[in-house]
Amino acid sequence: MNNKSLQARRDNAVPRGVATATNVFADRAENAELWDVEGNRYIDFAGGIAVLNTGHRHPKVIQRVQEQMERYTHTAYQVIPYEPYVALAERLNDLAPGSTPKKTVFLTTGAEAVENAIKVARAHTGRSGVIAFSGGFHGRTHYTMGLTGKVAPYKVGFGPFPAEIFHAPYPMVNHGVSEEDSLKAIHKLFKADIAPETVAAIIIEPVQGEGGFYIASPSFMQALRALCDEHGILLIADEIQTGFARTGRTFAVEHAGIEPDMITIAKSLSGGFPLSGVIGKAHIMDAPQPGGLGGTFGGSPIGCVAALAVLDVIEEEKLNEKAEQQGAEMVERINQFKARTDMPAIGDVRRLGAMVAFELMTGPDDSEPDADMTKLLCTKALANGLILLSCGAFGNTVRILLPLTASKDLLEEGLSLLETSLMQCAERSQAA
Repeated sequence: MNNKSLQARRDNAVPRGVATATNVFADRAENAELWDVEGNRYIDFAGGIAVLNTGHRHPKVIQRVQEQMERYTHTAYQVIPYEPYVALAERLNDLAPGSTPKKTVFLTTGAEAVENAIKVARAHTGRSGVIAFSGGFHGRTHYTMGLTGKVAPYKVGFGPFPAEIFHAPYPMVNHGVSEEDSLKAIHKLFKADIAPETVAAIIIEPVQGEGGFYIASPSFMQALRALCDEHGILLIADEIQTGFARTGRTFAVEHAGIEPDMITIAKSLSGGFPLSGVIGKAHIMDAPQPGGLGGTFGGSPIGCVAALAVLDVIEEEKLNEKAEQQGAEMVERINQFKARTDMPAIGDVRRLGAMVAFELMTGPDDSEPDADMTKLLCTKALANGLILLSCGAFGNTVRILLPLTASKDLLEEGLSLLETSLMQCAERSQAA
């Protein structure tokens, strides 16, 4: 069995719509390292797309899951409830920012979490409109595709999309969109497209994930909070990619000092096991009638105990502090690369905690996004044993999501592989 033969089987058995970023097949993984079926070793700078803040197969997570599997694996919480669901809800309610009492519902996927947050918002407000942001990613279900602010590949061929979804530009100063521009655009929506008193919610990623790791400043988040309060609109923080220590806080909105009405969670919540949820103010979360929320596998006992272990690891191993240290070291090295002339041109470098990204640029004054070089870099990195992901509306952003549990030595090794890969890209470009 090798990567080539598995790729052929995959092409015959799996629809092309399920794209893969690499052509290697996993055999085993440990913390921030992965080995493919041919025995090749890789340092994982992707973390399962922000799922593995606590690393592959953290021993405490695996232990809790194994213990739970000896007891029961499924009852359907709506039929026979169980303590891990309640215990996890209690812990998350305590961790969520703000003093308002909270309640939490558990689901299976991030898209489910977003859809249920909208359901709760509509039930509570009696309104139907929703405002999201350009470049945002909220899922691949029909409704969440409508919320997502990127056409290719997520929306191509799948329309029409649900009504009463509107988009405002996300602040991206280096692309000419200021915070003031974004707020003005929302007010323009109120004048031209939907009255504020018919808007149920505004949903925003505090740091856009697929959109390119653009960061909403504390002042912008505070302005959104004030705007929502003025018009009776609920503010939903989509923390599916930013949550659970990635940004140096349990939740990224803590940097802004605000209390959202709801927070959607998934990905690193449960260390690689399927689980998502919505944390919200208790009086808002209680708006739907009994039976209005839930799902067959929502809040599985396996996922819940894994998440309880993840929360223990974040606290015991001080992963919020480690995220700050890890992110600072990444940006220091990347800025060193940026200053060199033997590498592709690096533009904006962004980070919040260990949520790090940089853009590759081209053109006479290095002002044009270079998506081709970004693809080449990811290819070269994989060949060198480093798993990288690109993102962003222009396809020129490299994002780094190394497990926070990675050792300093492994981080340095990964950054050295990134350096080598960047130099190889420059050599190929010069040869061409």
